[in-house]
Amino acid sequence: MSGVVDLAAVKAAGEAKQKAEKARAQAARSGGAAAPARLIFNVDEAGFQQDVLQRSTEVPVVIDFWAEWCEPCKQLGPILERLATEYAGQFVLAKIDVDANQMLFQQFGVQGIPAVFAVIAGQPVPLFQGAAPEAQIRQVLDQLIQAAEQQFGIVGTPVEPGAQDEGAEEAAPEVPESPQETALGAAHQALDAGDLGGAVRAYQSVLADDPANDEAKLGLAQAQLLERVQGVDATQARKAAAENPADAKAQITAADLDLVGGHVEDAFGRLVDTVRRTAGDDRDAARVHLLSLFEVIGGEDPRVVAARSALARVLF
Repeated sequence: MSGVVDLAAVKAAGEAKQKAEKARAQAARSGGAAAPARLIFNVDEAGFQQDVLQRSTEVPVVIDFWAEWCEPCKQLGPILERLATEYAGQFVLAKIDVDANQMLFQQFGVQGIPAVFAVIAGQPVPLFQGAAPEAQIRQVLDQLIQAAEQQFGIVGTPVEPGAQDEGAEEAAPEVPESPQETALGAAHQALDAGDLGGAVRAYQSVLADDPANDEAKLGLAQAQLLERVQGVDATQARKAAAENPADAKAQITAADLDLVGGHVEDAFGRLVDTVRRTAGDDRDAARVHLLSLFEVIGGEDPRVVAARSALARVLF
């Protein structure tokens, strides 16, 4: 999970966190817990979008690829089902019969069964293959749940006993969006549509009313980053940065390109080095820009934590 570095993943994380927080807010406003959801369910190609991809914005979805003729599958399946019940909503288990769903089998690049994957915020994560021992499975699940919460703000929903049965899912009552949620939705739509200027203005409007809104801060940082690199000749910009290591402006532009390309550590390291090499206004410009790039990734990301420490060593 720590390898998720591109902007699409960062954006997905922000959207997933928004949906998870919205679900919790709806439950709080309705005066109770969210409606029970199925813990264990079968998935086919027709229902994959809703049952797995959309569901993964609210809770980690563990996928068990199995077949009736597979003997190891018969050993692993009951363990996964029992753990899904025991973990009580920290993850849900989707079971996919590979004989009946060859397209999903191929799309995930499964080499053999049983094979276990997870999907978080719409992103597939391979977990393990074969009938692993229960202790190892527990360790993998614990790491998955921790990563889902830390990286995406997805914590799942407690599930009442018996809710794991097929057909037990009930729809939660719809709660009208608040004006702030509506404004955030409009900002996200502008960003998705490539209207970067509109997205910047929309996020700034949200922050004017709620300066502590982390989601709007993240969206604004992303939109401003994408706006900055529009029309930049990447080849020339990287050449200028390579030829002028102490040129703060050139290094800032190259760092933006690094981040858009998914090279987070390179972007951070480049600006830390620039702060070390420069002085005065150039040094301060590199430092301030590095702090703005931290906003794109999120302050709790371990790469941001490491870069903050490196910056502090350079400064002090």
